[in-house]
Amino acid sequence: MSSHKKAIYSGTFDPITNGHMDILTRALKVYDEVILGVAASAAKQPMFNINTRLKFIQEATKDIKGVSAKAFDTLVVNFAREENVYSIIRGLRTTTDFEYELQMSYANHSLDKDIDTIFLMPALENAFVSSSIVRELIRFDGDFSHLVPKEIITSIKKGNIE
Repeated sequence: MSSHKKAIYSGTFDPITNGHMDILTRALKVYDEVILGVAASAAKQPMFNINTRLKFIQEATKDIKGVSAKAFDTLVVNFAREENVYSIIRGLRTTTDFEYELQMSYANHSLDKDIDTIFLMPALENAFVSSSIVRELIRFDGDFSHLVPKEIITSIKKGNIE
């Protein structure tokens, strides 16, 4: 058995935020490799298409060792199996997040007893950051630059969206 530890951090990342980056950085202290599993999530009607979200992630993480990004359009448990991963990372900001994520964790565990969910909390300054807040600021031309990785600000502002 390999001592190489890897995890999946899944989400829509629509777009990736400093809160996501905070959780990713924390996960990399525990895991050698973190796959950012970008959910297609057509039902959520994302602002950015899957290719754009992947591009943003690649720009934001280009200098971070041990990170990759892959799109998936299946249950996260099935994606984890395909990637031979047994840990799913989830970020928690509030008790509401906790209740939802706990339910999802139990549901995932009922589908595959070998897969565990690891919960990580962001630093206080990122506890309010969410993709939905960022999308609202983008829609209404508000300043979102302090909420997303600096590497993607220009792409978002220029409308470099596929």
